[in-house]
Amino acid sequence: MTAEKVTLEDVYKAWNIVRRYLPKTPLISSPALSKRLGFDAYVKCDNTLPTGAFKVRGGVNLISQLSDAEKHRGVIAASTGNHAQSVAYAACLFGAKAIIGMPEGSNPDKVEATQCYGAKVEFHGKDYDEARCWVEDEAKRKRYRYIHSANEPLLIAGVGTLYLEIMKEIPDVDAILVPIGGGSGAAAACIVAKAINPKVKVIGVQAEKAPAVYLSWKNKRLMETESVDTFAEGLATRVAFKLTFDILSKMIDDIVLVSEEEIKKAILTLLETTHQLAEGAGAASTAAAFKMREQLQGKKVALPLTGGNLTMKNLSNIFKELSL
Repeated sequence: MTAEKVTLEDVYKAWNIVRRYLPKTPLISSPALSKRLGFDAYVKCDNTLPTGAFKVRGGVNLISQLSDAEKHRGVIAASTGNHAQSVAYAACLFGAKAIIGMPEGSNPDKVEATQCYGAKVEFHGKDYDEARCWVEDEAKRKRYRYIHSANEPLLIAGVGTLYLEIMKEIPDVDAILVPIGGGSGAAAACIVAKAINPKVKVIGVQAEKAPAVYLSWKNKRLMETESVDTFAEGLATRVAFKLTFDILSKMIDDIVLVSEEEIKKAILTLLETTHQLAEGAGAASTAAAFKMREQLQGKKVALPLTGGNLTMKNLSNIFKELSL
């Protein structure tokens, strides 16, 4: 595997590692959700993983392959929460020191979980990208192994195991709708689905208020936004990243934008129809499914519920807001 190319073979290699440490997650066929959408909807519940999100697949794959010297010096990452938990969990699993840079005001549940896995959390900046800049400087100064949230082939191969599981269970799936923050999940979905069945449509989903990858894809070059203003912290990136964008620009079929209200409605719909709790990013695929339901009529569609780390405060606020 090179920095320029991640293949299906790399994902199978990752699967041989990941399956030793993480359970296979449920793929729910929901008649109630399918009825509302007008097509067969399959919800992949990565919210049931130990960290409550899909990213731990990548963390386990990457950190399992570090040298003893790298683990002793320590790993460092920037995150709004789920990548943080992924790195912290895997570092704990394989005996590595972990430092995580998180933006001020990060999801307190994700902060606490990251610390409970033994990582040291440092708060820097107003958003993910400001925290990332601090982390990159710190990695250079102290020679930590920097684990970028997207530009890491081993992470992409690891999270690809999610889509390998989907393709094994529903090989005739017509479309997979994938949330995009840094893009590791969407890139992995493209690599796996297109290699197994080139006819599968992979459709990315971004928040209207965090559209950096969408804009980059539309304009065919890496772009950055001045700010992000979405409550879905897993989608809240101001820049597109080179490795994942290079994959998406060649392989993804479409990228759609969803509003804050559409994401919140999807959270409640998933809770009602599948009894699964989704955070904002985790509900983005379902939000896009409702937006695209006319185009998807009669199809088999996979909806990755990539994370369920929603705070009680946010859930309560969503109930209050949408019940008005």
